[in-house]
Amino acid sequence: MNEFDLIHRLTRNLPANQALVSGAGDDCAVLDLGLGDRYVLFKTDAVVEGIHFKTDTPPQKIGHKALARCLSDVAAMAGTPTAALITLGLPPNFDPTTVESIYEGISALARRYETAIAGGETTTNPERIFISVALLGTVAKNKCVHRSGARPGDAIFVSGELGGSLSGKHLEFEPRLREAQWLADAFPPTSMIDLSDGLAGDLRHILTASGVGAELLSDSIPISRAAKLHARVESSAKPPLLAALTDGEDFELLFTIPSSNAVAVLDKWKKQFPGLRLTCIGRITAARGLKLRDKGGLREIGLRGYEHFTKPEQS
Repeated sequence: MNEFDLIHRLTRNLPANQALVSGAGDDCAVLDLGLGDRYVLFKTDAVVEGIHFKTDTPPQKIGHKALARCLSDVAAMAGTPTAALITLGLPPNFDPTTVESIYEGISALARRYETAIAGGETTTNPERIFISVALLGTVAKNKCVHRSGARPGDAIFVSGELGGSLSGKHLEFEPRLREAQWLADAFPPTSMIDLSDGLAGDLRHILTASGVGAELLSDSIPISRAAKLHARVESSAKPPLLAALTDGEDFELLFTIPSSNAVAVLDKWKKQFPGLRLTCIGRITAARGLKLRDKGGLREIGLRGYEHFTKPEQS
């Protein structure tokens, strides 16, 4: 059983109430708590030593990543972060200086995005560090972007470059909060998600939620320099395109917009965010499934991204 099979089993019959607008199946839970024209966004995420970072990872980068993952999910719904609680699990022989440095990384990022660290919990955890972050945010009701709105004919866009994140990006990425908020104001996406598990896997979440398919253009997918370099120097490395499709932890925005806005969003993005690439990589189709168009034609791809409890597919 992989991660998403387990999630499906656990979330089939969860209790709900009138405050819950949407729960499992989006990047954040969306709550209507009577705040006028704003929803509350609620998100939790965790990083675990040996899974999300190594023992010798600089502790400030561990803290940065722990909070940034949640901030990236708030960005995927075009929201604004408000406050976070931190649950910290530590082995019995923990180094206090290391823990303080982890919190320095958390605090530096929180200050940058005006997010309060409102407290949390500490507990003993045998053998390794884990950090769980619970984050609250808000979003205007008419700006909230879900995964479920993609429609046939929509253009598919991705920010930044993909693949090779383990070369360093997964510890240093910047949540795309400002970019997502700008999109929601200027070119409202029909759907959006952050790329935590890989393009092929996360796009499938949009396709499933929206009841549509997609066609990607292999030559248009923006591949990172790190993924290309790794393929050149390491014989066992994934080919660059495969890395871009299946490597996790890019934390870029993947979104869809009506094709009538495709040219305009590219032009205005360049002026608004000149240091960050934006690429149209394909289109949404009425026919279900994920297809890739390359020099050999159009073919169905079974690729998925990173999944806990199993290995990512390689074909």
